[in-house]
Amino acid sequence: MSNYKTVFFIIGVLQIILGIFMAIPIIIQLIFNELDSSFIASSVMTLVFGVLFVLSNLDYDKKINLQQAFLLTTLSWLTIAIFGSLPFYFSNLSLSFTDSFFESMSGLTTTGSTIISNLEIAPKGILLWRALLQWLGGIGIIVMAITLMPIMNIGGMLLFKVLNTDSSEEILPSSKEVSLKLILIYFFLTFLCASVYKIFGMDFFDSVTHSMTTIATGGFSNYNESIGYFNNFKIEITAMIFIILGSLPFIAYIKFLNGNKKIFFKDAQINTFLKLIFISILILMSYLFINVENFSFAEFRSISFNSISILTGTGYVTGEFDQWGSFSLFYFLILMFIGGCAGSTTCGIKIFRVQILYRFVINQLNKVIFPRGVFVIKYENNNINDKFLASIISFIYLYILIFFLITALLSLSGLDFITAISGAATSISNVGPGLGNVIGSNGNFSTLPDISKWILSAGMILGRLELFAILVLFLPSFWKK
Repeated sequence: MSNYKTVFFIIGVLQIILGIFMAIPIIIQLIFNELDSSFIASSVMTLVFGVLFVLSNLDYDKKINLQQAFLLTTLSWLTIAIFGSLPFYFSNLSLSFTDSFFESMSGLTTTGSTIISNLEIAPKGILLWRALLQWLGGIGIIVMAITLMPIMNIGGMLLFKVLNTDSSEEILPSSKEVSLKLILIYFFLTFLCASVYKIFGMDFFDSVTHSMTTIATGGFSNYNESIGYFNNFKIEITAMIFIILGSLPFIAYIKFLNGNKKIFFKDAQINTFLKLIFISILILMSYLFINVENFSFAEFRSISFNSISILTGTGYVTGEFDQWGSFSLFYFLILMFIGGCAGSTTCGIKIFRVQILYRFVINQLNKVIFPRGVFVIKYENNNINDKFLASIISFIYLYILIFFLITALLSLSGLDFITAISGAATSISNVGPGLGNVIGSNGNFSTLPDISKWILSAGMILGRLELFAILVLFLPSFWKK
């Protein structure tokens, strides 16, 4: 039982941290003369629950095993999403608990889908809280992806194991140094992004909130028109650069600081990610050049921004990309699935899994052509064994299966085909906007039935936690010693 005490002790600590962060929007409320009880009540409730969890589990064991690591991962995100919804519920926006939880889950998982119809008149404290949730979710997934997920071997994440530990019993102590470096890098990139936004025309509040949602590749904005509200090419360039920086494996930053100055040029995942951005822009630009009269620099600018935003799951928009024709919609749907690099703030299947799947297909074709040949699948000069390959293929298969399941459930809840299929894609890939008139670039999720919002919320956390972290908890065999 001591191992479970460790889980609940850590959850209590996380609740205390969340309660402290809830005090930050109170300062903004004072500055903008919007003070009410929403954040005060939310902070007190969260702190009380956190303290109770900590005090009731003081005799915890500092070591946790594999089962508790999975349980800790899932419960941490669920409890933070629940308590993170309190400021929305207590605010003057008159949101139901369903809407409040949806907004909180969307923020924490850096999805960026919103139910707030008129962001321009939303309280500043709420806008800041949305940004903080995405910022915390971004650093949370980075730390988890590089410290916990590799040890749990979720869908092939073992490839990114960076700690010298041969036992899951030593997860927490051995990850402290890496986690601290990750947090410092994350802070620095956020500060740098906010500074550049401010220089290029954003006011202080917008620069801070947008920097947090940019680095987290979350996409929450303070305006219904998203980044397009500013209509500023320099701001868009800044956003694209820092979205890409947030989409790179954060372990590469640590390796760079440790002396590997060529890591950003040598890493296969980074190279493929950047090539995919270039190819996507080229394909969409060629398509629109042929099909749109008077193709101009404005279209190129919009294509570049939205391609990067959708691929990385950021969800910022600068134009009505869902009006670019059926091919563009299909291509953006593919980009939603792919996502960015593993060990970054992005979501989706991830570049490295697509790379390994491609190598597997080529390997199978070679075996057909040369039956007597011996072919070995390699990635970054490492041999890929059958167990690792099976985890990659099973992850992608499960990802697609759950996507179709969510699509079917959304259709049953009353959504039209485009809304259902794009909603499923945007939830499991944590992108933000969907396609079509309802949840597209100029829409939001407020008009969806409550059951649809709960289905989408489930898709968000499944996609954010790499599917297996949650699904494995429902297998009776997993809990057997």
